[in-house]
Amino acid sequence: MESRTVSIKDVADRAGVAVGTVSNVLNHPARVSAATRERVQEAIDDLGFVRNDAARQLRAGQSRTIGLIVLDVGNPFFSSLARAAEDCAAENGSTVVLGDSGQDADREARYIDVFEQQRVQGMLISPVGDVGSRVEALRTRGMPVVLVDRTDAQRRCSSVSVDDVAGGYMAVRHLLDAGRRRIVFVGTRADYRQVADRLAGARQAVEEHDGAVLEVVEAEAMTVLAGRDVGDEIAQRRREELPDGIFCANDLLAIGVMQAVLLIRGLRIPEDIALIGYDDIDFSASAVVPLSSVRKPTTLMGRTAVELLLEEIEGPASRRRQVIFDPELVERGSTQVPVRAVG
Repeated sequence: MESRTVSIKDVADRAGVAVGTVSNVLNHPARVSAATRERVQEAIDDLGFVRNDAARQLRAGQSRTIGLIVLDVGNPFFSSLARAAEDCAAENGSTVVLGDSGQDADREARYIDVFEQQRVQGMLISPVGDVGSRVEALRTRGMPVVLVDRTDAQRRCSSVSVDDVAGGYMAVRHLLDAGRRRIVFVGTRADYRQVADRLAGARQAVEEHDGAVLEVVEAEAMTVLAGRDVGDEIAQRRREELPDGIFCANDLLAIGVMQAVLLIRGLRIPEDIALIGYDDIDFSASAVVPLSSVRKPTTLMGRTAVELLLEEIEGPASRRRQVIFDPELVERGSTQVPVRAVG
């Protein structure tokens, strides 16, 4: 059975009051008795009614706006992805409204509520944690959702992502092939699925090489400053305790680690420590030592996310798709030891 949006009349019928009374509960609660307010609120909760704040959208039933919630708009990966999504949406007569969760689940939930109240066409969400139950509730109320940079194993909605296990394996395999054996993985929070997958791939690569070891160091955040703090700690270790290869869960962390390792201890990259990041943001190629990285097809991911959402809006639920792109290794100076001239 197809879902439909619950109307204010549905709430009125369930509560046994007039439509105007429901409107007063929503907009002028002081005008309504406590008992009536409670009865109307119970009807709202039972039906899953979501208030629509825009009169024009109420008449139209839907806007031409797509809500996009990202983990960190300060990360160039997400800003590039948002730009690609905007371009694709514009080509299809829609606009994108951006929300930055800041990797905060409560803030993410507030954005979801606001976008639903505004009757957006659908939502693109790069989730902080497990939003499965929230996605199901949204879809029950007729709101299409596409997960971005995350798969949905239960296929409750479409998703676009990258094979981060393969990417993590690729990064550490590159360090191992360069002769590095004491590897440090720099990541953050265990519930951040992308980081967990990259670590799983890193572990798999190390397990395939006798004599290789993997140390996991947790950063406070996925930022340059957090990477610098980790780099400070690593750089102050005794020489025999230093790693000879570092894989950071994103490029911002890697750039911070690079700054600390070069400036505090005067260690050489890659001669003393080879360093590789993830995402291949624009800054990577112009770092003090050009940063090797695992590239994600950012523009393609942003456009594909919008295309999947439009498919869900226009087509049946059976068209839900899980699109997973392959990552690509980009080798630069931070892992390539220069060949010295002879003679």
